[in-house]
Amino acid sequence: MKQRRIIIGDVHGHYDGLMVLLEAIAPGKDEKVYFLGDLIDRGPKSSQVIEFVRNSSYECLLGNHEQMMIQALSDKGGKKGVWEAWFYSGGNETVESYRDTGIMPYEDVEWIRSLPLYLDLGDIWLVHAGVNPELPIQKQTYHEYCWIRKEFHGIEKPYFPNKLMIIGHTITFTFNNVEPGELVRGAGWLNIDTSAYHPRSGWLTGLDVDNNIVYQVNVNNNETRKMPLEELVKPYVPKPTLKEVMQERLLAQKKHKEKLKLKNNR
Repeated sequence: MKQRRIIIGDVHGHYDGLMVLLEAIAPGKDEKVYFLGDLIDRGPKSSQVIEFVRNSSYECLLGNHEQMMIQALSDKGGKKGVWEAWFYSGGNETVESYRDTGIMPYEDVEWIRSLPLYLDLGDIWLVHAGVNPELPIQKQTYHEYCWIRKEFHGIEKPYFPNKLMIIGHTITFTFNNVEPGELVRGAGWLNIDTSAYHPRSGWLTGLDVDNNIVYQVNVNNNETRKMPLEELVKPYVPKPTLKEVMQERLLAQKKHKEKLKLKNNR
C-alpha cells in the first residue's frame, strides 16, 4: 500500500463523528490529511472541530460556511442580511457551540481568515466547490472556489488535463442516480461531500486518494465502513432541462392515449 494522502469532506460540526472517522483511518505521522472546508455550521460541535483542526498538523481549505462566518463577524456583519444569511445556514449551531465551550472565537476567526482557497498537490487539486470553467485560475475568486455548483459540474472536459480535482460543497445524493453515502465523479473531478449533517445520509467521508479507498462513518450511529472507491462512486449525470422534462411528459401522455385507444378498439 502506498503512503496515504487522506482527503476529508465537509464535517459541518460533527466532531464526535470526525474522531471516529480518524480512528478508523489511523493516519500515520508522515501521512497527510486535508480538509475541504465547511468544518462548521449545522452540526453540534463546530468550535470543537475548529479547535482540533487548528491545533493539528492537518491542512484545511476555506469553505463557503467559513466565508459566511468571517463576513458575519467582521465589520460587514452589521449590514442587512449578512448575519441572517449565516445564522439561518447553520451559524446558529456554531454560535451555540461557542457558548457551550465558553471560548470566544477571535483566534479561530483569524485562523479561518488565513485558510487557502485551494491546494495544489501536483496530481491532485483540492478546492471546496470547484472553479468557473470559463475563467483561468488567475481570474477565479473566492466566490467560484467556495460557491460554484452546476456551471462547474457540467463541464465536458477536465479543467486540468493532468490533475484530479477533489471537491465537497454539493451533497452527493442531490445528483441524479446517487444514493446517500455514494460519491460522484465528473469530467476531471470527484465530489466526496456525502453530507454528515443531513438526516437522509449522516455519512462523513475520508478518501485515501493514493490507494483509492473510501473510509466513512455515519454520525447518527457511529457505523464505520471501508470500501474501494469504485464500489461507491457514481458517474455525474446532468439533470434534464425543463424542455426535456416537458417533452418526456408529452411523450408519456401520447403513449398513454395510444394504449387507451387500442384498448377501446378491441
